[in-house]
Amino acid sequence: MSKFTVESTYHLPAYRHRTYDAATPADACRQAIEDDDWSAEKFDYETAGEAYITGIWSGAGAAYRAESVAVPSQFQETIQRKADHFQELFDQLAYAAQPMGLSTVDFDRWLPRAIVAVEKAKAIIEERCDPDELTEPPGS
Repeated sequence: MSKFTVESTYHLPAYRHRTYDAATPADACRQAIEDDDWSAEKFDYETAGEAYITGIWSGAGAAYRAESVAVPSQFQETIQRKADHFQELFDQLAYAAQPMGLSTVDFDRWLPRAIVAVEKAKAIIEERCDPDELTEPPGS
């Protein structure tokens, strides 16, 4: 049995309450964002984010000592998975939406890739593991 060192994390919201003199709500918000003093911060343990994997290495105690292993997508932070997958979905849509239309050959190459991209998007939205998929999308 192999050993792996796995780094997992979650986001813990920190908040503060501070009063600002401002002409409008937008001005008050801008002041709050630009305010660097977090000395009175409080942590909101009730709304901690999901746990996700930020690194994995082969071997015991190997964090940052050995070359990292790729973290499978389904164990990464959901919001990052959505952001990363957005580009693939956009590329597929843009390819299909070309003004000249798709030839049969182009459509046959595009459709399997689009199906894989849509199924992965569904898995991300439904917060489940990625579907089993090929290393390279069909027709690459």
